[in-house]
Amino acid sequence: MENFNNVTYMTHPLIKHKISRLRDKNTGTNEFRKLVEEIAMLEGFEALKDLPLEDVEVETPIETCMTPMIAGRKLAIVPILRAGLGMVEGILSLVPSAKIGHIGLYRDEETFEPHEYYCKLPSPIEERTIVVCDPMLATGGSAIDAITMIKKHGGKNIKFMCIIAAPEGVKKLSEAHPDIQIYVGNLDRCLNENAYICPGLGDAGDRIFGTK
Repeated sequence: MENFNNVTYMTHPLIKHKISRLRDKNTGTNEFRKLVEEIAMLEGFEALKDLPLEDVEVETPIETCMTPMIAGRKLAIVPILRAGLGMVEGILSLVPSAKIGHIGLYRDEETFEPHEYYCKLPSPIEERTIVVCDPMLATGGSAIDAITMIKKHGGKNIKFMCIIAAPEGVKKLSEAHPDIQIYVGNLDRCLNENAYICPGLGDAGDRIFGTK
């Protein structure tokens, strides 16, 4: 496993356990959806540990004091459609005031290259901490393109969160965008000839939304 300074691999037992439940082909849609949300919240706890704080005045039942709160509350969550939608509620449970954007990409079944069909971001995006989320980082193409789009719109402070990743995708994304922070729930073995992560968990979008 190559080490990249901008990549954090999750080690928490709860994340590992929940990812193992995701992998099980017998895990149904409702449980799968809840697990994705829970994992996103646990990863978000780590990914958002550097949010800036400012002291504000609060009156407790005892006295008035200065106490830290998140400064500005300028967080944007940007899921890559459609599977990334499954991670949004988990992050929102940590920062309910966050704004939400959307980026739509689809993968060419022959070339495996991503193509954009939708992009809508909160404004002003350049002032926000941006968390891009997609359950799976496979070839890295969709994540690279999504982050490139956000940068073109002025985004600067960008984080990427995924649940599982292939080494090939981590390498490509880290090299293409060395200035972003990448958070990976689990590093899987490899991509197969169809660019699916192995051992993986199947198609995250289909399993979240109950489609085939």
